[in-house]
Amino acid sequence: MKFLASGKVKDLYHVDEQTLLFMFSDRVSAFDVKFKQDIPRKGEVLCKFAEFWFNELDVPNHFVKRKSETEIVVKKMKMLPIECVVRGYFYGSYINRWKQGRVKVSGNTDTRLAAKLPAPIFDPTTKSKHDVPIDKSQAHELKLVTEEQYDWLEKTSVEIYKKMSLIADSTGFILADLKLEFGILDGQITLGDSIGPDEYRLWSKDTFEIGKIQESYDKQLLRDWLTANGYQKQFDDSRAAGEEPVAPFIPDEIVSKMTHRYVTTFEKFTGKSL
Repeated sequence: MKFLASGKVKDLYHVDEQTLLFMFSDRVSAFDVKFKQDIPRKGEVLCKFAEFWFNELDVPNHFVKRKSETEIVVKKMKMLPIECVVRGYFYGSYINRWKQGRVKVSGNTDTRLAAKLPAPIFDPTTKSKHDVPIDKSQAHELKLVTEEQYDWLEKTSVEIYKKMSLIADSTGFILADLKLEFGILDGQITLGDSIGPDEYRLWSKDTFEIGKIQESYDKQLLRDWLTANGYQKQFDDSRAAGEEPVAPFIPDEIVSKMTHRYVTTFEKFTGKSL
């Protein structure tokens, strides 16, 4: 196999003319900053969650097989330059954009922190080092996708979110939002990349309470720790000064808690032990 690229979490290898190998690592990043420490078992959970979701969702996808505890084989395809975000709850960056007047919500929207939205919202972004939210007209103007493709992506992404939400609900969790990626394979739009705790925000139903920051079962736990300790602002200030942000040391307690939560969600969703 030929090494192709190393991303934030996955390493990509050429298998043959039709397929690639994704090798999932224990690496972690947040706010576009890569950390030197690993999150034990993270790669295994991401790999097996990818297999679980690709098999569970009734949507054409590029998954071929799982090769090992941390590797999957997928079909090559031309990725669409758009990240398909679906939001089911009033939370995260969406609130800040609403406060800034950059997005509008319907009159019956509950704007308390973590309130459920009247209906899931398709809120796509560009695919870049720092993703930028876009709407249908911008996606067309930037020639990211056609209007027809945008409509298909919106409809399909929301349908996937709804199905995943039902599965999450049945296992004691709330799927707050979700990021999906698609490509073109044999002339058809196809679900790609991977799906797991790095691509969605997951909350425990047992501790859920509107108006409060939720107990997260994804890498939001790291983001919350960084924000609470002023590191997010430090990152923003460094970039504003033209400097590369320096990743702090993640406390062992946070590392251990992330591993536990990643493993816990996989076992509850799949009924399998790791």
